[in-house]
Amino acid sequence: MSTGFTVIRDNTPTSAIPKGAVVAMGNFDGVHLGHRAVIGAALAMGRARGVPALAVTFEPHPRSFFSPSTPQFRLTDETNKLRLLAATGLAGAVVMTFDKARAGTTAQDFIHHDLIGRLGISGIAVGYDFHFGKGRVGSPSLLVSEAPRLGIEVDVQAHVDIEERPVSSSAIRMALAEGEIADATTMLGGPWFVTGKVVHGEKRGRDLGYPTANIRLDKHCGLKHGIYAVRVGKGSQRFDGVASFGRRPTFDNGAPLLEVFLFDFKGDLYDAVLDVAFTGFIREELKFDTIEALIRQMDDDSAKARAVLAAAPDAFPQLGVIG
Repeated sequence: MSTGFTVIRDNTPTSAIPKGAVVAMGNFDGVHLGHRAVIGAALAMGRARGVPALAVTFEPHPRSFFSPSTPQFRLTDETNKLRLLAATGLAGAVVMTFDKARAGTTAQDFIHHDLIGRLGISGIAVGYDFHFGKGRVGSPSLLVSEAPRLGIEVDVQAHVDIEERPVSSSAIRMALAEGEIADATTMLGGPWFVTGKVVHGEKRGRDLGYPTANIRLDKHCGLKHGIYAVRVGKGSQRFDGVASFGRRPTFDNGAPLLEVFLFDFKGDLYDAVLDVAFTGFIREELKFDTIEALIRQMDDDSAKARAVLAAAPDAFPQLGVIG
């Protein structure tokens, strides 16, 4: 786990930005294996030059700016993206605000003003399909063509394939929407996870013998409704458990809620912030005719979740410290 991971923002004084660094540039939603190839190239370039390697990323995600009315299922919010980046060995991240001004900046102006003028980069790594600048005119080929004149090194990473399928954030979203947790985990290089504060619920689980920690996820979360084996982080502590994400059809069919039951845990989790890593899909959400039938199914779900987690004792995302 890396420490001292520095976050540079639009208001960071130019004097506080390390000049001559190399950067890995991308949106990095999920920080999946394709992203990690770009990051790895930047780290190698930085080692060879004896300079720090940084990520350059954009917030909010450009899709949210261009299509504000279209639901956007993000794999990682800004904080979790930075936590994942902080564990890769990068020295920090440059978070650029994506707004009207940024969207209207030409690719040439972005290269000359932002990358060379403000950041003073000596090298850059990008993925084969990364585009930037007004009208998405900026491309890897543009960076390569400009490199000799600018005096920078450019590394363009090809797509990463798994079983002849390119790894991408959209492919991971699709896998999560279908409950294909193993596929998502493979493409991410570790389990997909969410972070949230435990809120008060109806306390039905307590009456059923399965007290749950309830977390409301982003309203655009596209995870398939169902039952999952999960590993939960509370600070440095880890707990195994089983979780339900959905509308609780047996009871109220209400707004989607993540309900997590931790095995062998005693204590109060209200207001605690938990990281919940999804390690396996158990079954789809069902409606039960009786409470007894529901409890029997929950017993079975728990046994299956324990088996999934026992087979993956180290499954948890590698997270770094920001700041």
